[in-house]
Amino acid sequence: MKTLKQYKDEQMKDATFAKEYEAIQPEMDVIRAIVEARTSQNITQKELAERTGINQADISKLENGTRNPSVNLLKRLADGMGMALKIEFVPKQNV
Repeated sequence: MKTLKQYKDEQMKDATFAKEYEAIQPEMDVIRAIVEARTSQNITQKELAERTGINQADISKLENGTRNPSVNLLKRLADGMGMALKIEFVPKQNV
């Protein structure tokens, strides 16, 4: 049985797959950052909702990728976790 990493590495050899995978990376990075920030503080979605005034269902949608956050919403989430929002542009790396 293949590991997830092995499967991904195999799929990345396909140019179409690799292009689509790279296209969704910014969204996945945002989702990962939200989830990691929240879980690293042992905060539930419900607790974060109470701190931010954002509906828990909306936080869930953000974390599962079915809703795209505005910058304002990201700032509210960061504030609710005692964090600052930092957005940066970095040079593309060749795959």
